[in-house]
Amino acid sequence: MSAHTIQGESTRRQVDRRLFTIRSIATLGGLLFGYDTGVISGALPFLKNPVSEGGLALGSFEESVVTTALTVGAAVGALAGGRLSDRYGRKKNIMTVAVIFLVGALGCALAPSYWILVAFRFILGLAVGGASATVPVYLSEISPVEIRGTMVSRNELMIVTGQLVAYVSNAVIATAWPGAHAWRWMLVLATLPAIGLWIGIHLLPESPRWLAGKDRAQEMWKVLNEVRMPDAVEDEGRDILRRVDEERAAGKGTWADLRVPWIRRITLIGIGLAFLSQLTGVNGIMYYAPTILISTGLGTQPSIVATIANGVVSVISVYIGIVFFLKRFPRRRMIITGQTGCVASLIALGLVFLLPESTARSYLVLLFMLTFLFFMQCFIGVTFWLMLSEIFPMRVRGLANGVAVFSNWVGNVIVAFAFPNLIELIQGNAFFVFALINLGSLAFYVRFLPETKGHSLEELERIFEKRYS
Repeated sequence: MSAHTIQGESTRRQVDRRLFTIRSIATLGGLLFGYDTGVISGALPFLKNPVSEGGLALGSFEESVVTTALTVGAAVGALAGGRLSDRYGRKKNIMTVAVIFLVGALGCALAPSYWILVAFRFILGLAVGGASATVPVYLSEISPVEIRGTMVSRNELMIVTGQLVAYVSNAVIATAWPGAHAWRWMLVLATLPAIGLWIGIHLLPESPRWLAGKDRAQEMWKVLNEVRMPDAVEDEGRDILRRVDEERAAGKGTWADLRVPWIRRITLIGIGLAFLSQLTGVNGIMYYAPTILISTGLGTQPSIVATIANGVVSVISVYIGIVFFLKRFPRRRMIITGQTGCVASLIALGLVFLLPESTARSYLVLLFMLTFLFFMQCFIGVTFWLMLSEIFPMRVRGLANGVAVFSNWVGNVIVAFAFPNLIELIQGNAFFVFALINLGSLAFYVRFLPETKGHSLEELERIFEKRYS
């Protein structure tokens, strides 16, 4: 083996290790996102207890407000976070998000009353929204084109891993220490990855594309030399700088740029994708799985333990989606396949609720919830965050992505607030309602969703500009 080949392999290993470190640290934001959205499912049964028993005496309405407070905060955090990441940088925004995660988690765990819990859930939501708007964009902008799909989708794997960790820790606490304040221990665990994210993000570079857009070309070249093979640095760096000049000549990266026809069109498609992915009802199932199973006649502790299956299937499904399907199939086909499976699973769930109440029915409900989660997480979950990080032009990427993720969280708010009330009012018929909504979403994807696989971010901009102008 020649010295040149050995040196090339050594450089490849260094680049791979650097990208692995970047991905591992940045996706702690996804882990926190998942934990903080999943942990409430196990905390709610204890929060319903009277104050004398350590709970906060929540009814169905208060339960939905506590859950929805995080999603409202996330909508605000996404909108603000996208804009702030354009102005101050992806890295600095993630650093700020880590601090808010820590403050929000501590506030929730120590909350002495219902309204203080709601307030800190909102603050925690600001961090969740900021992370959801910034981390995928950061990973997309720093990744080589050939691994961008798997690199960005690892954030989704960390989201569902965070939810699984929440379900497992909830079950352990509910079973081993089912005391008056079990819910506080569930909520406080989120402080640990928040501290890890804050420390780790100091070790990471800024996005090279953001640096180029801020006339910091020397720093951009330095980052590219860290995360690219030497023979790829020159071409990519020059293409980034060329696109920055083209973008600068066309606009300044403000709200006014959304009036440009092709930017407006692709932004509306992104908003549709983000909003409709929530109307699948996935977070209704993730947030309220124990509540759904309890409504079928299953006990509280068995329902919390059974919810672990949701987390396990989500993690396995995302992993399968990343390592098998995402590498082989176009993004658009992934979304359409997942949406079709979600519709079929929701119809099956509605039909199972028509059966007489029994333990068998409870586990059939769990089975079809898992089928739904497989299609959602394996095909849609690994793809829609990735597409949102790819489709927007550089000069409004943070802004447009923030608007799209804001709409995603608005959909989450609707589902989080409506789901427990629908289950209480119409039981399993709620799943037929979501099946109809998802049929409409499927039609939207078939008609409007573009393909992004196999193109650099700069190439995609030129393709969309030509197609939608």
